[in-house]
Amino acid sequence: MERQGASLCWLWKWWRPVPGFCSIRYCLAVLLHACNFVIMAQRICLSLTMVAMVNITDPQDLTNTSTKTELDYVKNPVYNWSPDIQGIIFSSIFYGAVAVQLPVGYLSGIYSIKKMVGFALFFSSVLSLFIPPAAQTGKTLIIVCRVAQGMAQGTVTAAQHGMWIKWAPPLERGRLTSICLSGFLLAPFIVMLVSGFICDLLGWPMVFYIFGACGCVLCLIWFVLVYDDPKDHPCISISEKEYIISSLAQQASSSRQSLPIKAMLKSLPLWAIFLSGSAFIWTNTLLVTYTPTFISTKLHVDIKKNGLLSGLPYLFACICGLLAGHMSDYFLYRNIFNLLTIRKLFTILGILSPVIFSMCLLYLSFNFYSTIIFLTLANATTSFCLAGPLINALDIAPRYYGFLKAVTSVIGMIGALISSTVTGLILNQDPEFSWHKIFFLMAGINVTSIIFYLIFAKAEIQEWATEKQNTRL
Repeated sequence: MERQGASLCWLWKWWRPVPGFCSIRYCLAVLLHACNFVIMAQRICLSLTMVAMVNITDPQDLTNTSTKTELDYVKNPVYNWSPDIQGIIFSSIFYGAVAVQLPVGYLSGIYSIKKMVGFALFFSSVLSLFIPPAAQTGKTLIIVCRVAQGMAQGTVTAAQHGMWIKWAPPLERGRLTSICLSGFLLAPFIVMLVSGFICDLLGWPMVFYIFGACGCVLCLIWFVLVYDDPKDHPCISISEKEYIISSLAQQASSSRQSLPIKAMLKSLPLWAIFLSGSAFIWTNTLLVTYTPTFISTKLHVDIKKNGLLSGLPYLFACICGLLAGHMSDYFLYRNIFNLLTIRKLFTILGILSPVIFSMCLLYLSFNFYSTIIFLTLANATTSFCLAGPLINALDIAPRYYGFLKAVTSVIGMIGALISSTVTGLILNQDPEFSWHKIFFLMAGINVTSIIFYLIFAKAEIQEWATEKQNTRL
């Protein structure tokens, strides 16, 4: 078997004369897409199952009779959790994710990213299998499980970015990262699409068992196929290896050195990335987490239709994300815009568009179809950020990309944690005008961040990120 495997790898090396979409680096992007898909599915499936898990999701204590009569209570245990408790359960996963971001972001430059991502994915998948019995025990234990799962998922999201320091040619960064990160966008669509049917046919616990099992299987594939460095991959073609290495030759060395913390804190372009990234995470978390609740309270549909309608926006979000990555690389390759203009363009599209469509959702959605259209557009347009602030750190400081992405995630996840909790409190305390307050708060955060980004954003490597810089931690 070993000889056959070596022969196949040797044939692959010489069969691929020109690097392209059927290359190892794109296979890596697809695998990371799958990893992101699985952890996002494990994270947000609770958003829809919560409709079946509790007997009241409407702050006005209006029960959804069509749902209650169709659900089998043996397959679907029901708990008496108020909206504020639901908000805490939703947000608990971010407590764990926030705690590990900075350590993992720093350690990803020292230890094997392959092992960090693989073991964290396995841990998250196992915890997903424990969610149903934890819920049966009580709300405290499910919160503990979600916090631990957040730590595992935070490790996956923080560590994976370091892969692209060695694997992504500059002219392909938009495409590779959009393929990778679009897993976060596709997952809500599939989860919302199938979870309603799974809840109705098999019971809501099966949702967690299925996605947990998928994660365990993906771990095996990950450990077999992924390598940290293109130089070490046994199946990479000679031409692809030379292409990647030569394209990254002008990039600052990624060798480990002390973090220039003081210079980072004084860097306004870096703060522009942090603020816009935080606005994206706040908006995305709000829309992903509470779309099923919004549909349930405003449109009063059963859980199967809720799943279909909640998943629709994320299909378009995935398409927009992939489109953004390809368009940004195309603009750069054809010299249509410079890199800074490209980053600002997609940041505007990704942060300002959801605000516009959310306002339309409040004031121009007069019927069922207009509500779904505006909700879909508000969700989908957030993914344009994949070619904006979410990749901008790789432009200005490739040496510290993993750490900077971790810092961005920490700031953003703190916002996401606050977003989930505050939204739950608002829904509980002010049922009549709750969604107006929620969307106006989001609009204020997004507009502030986009103004700061347009003024201070940069796209060239900063002085503190060059090899000659030697500032100590």
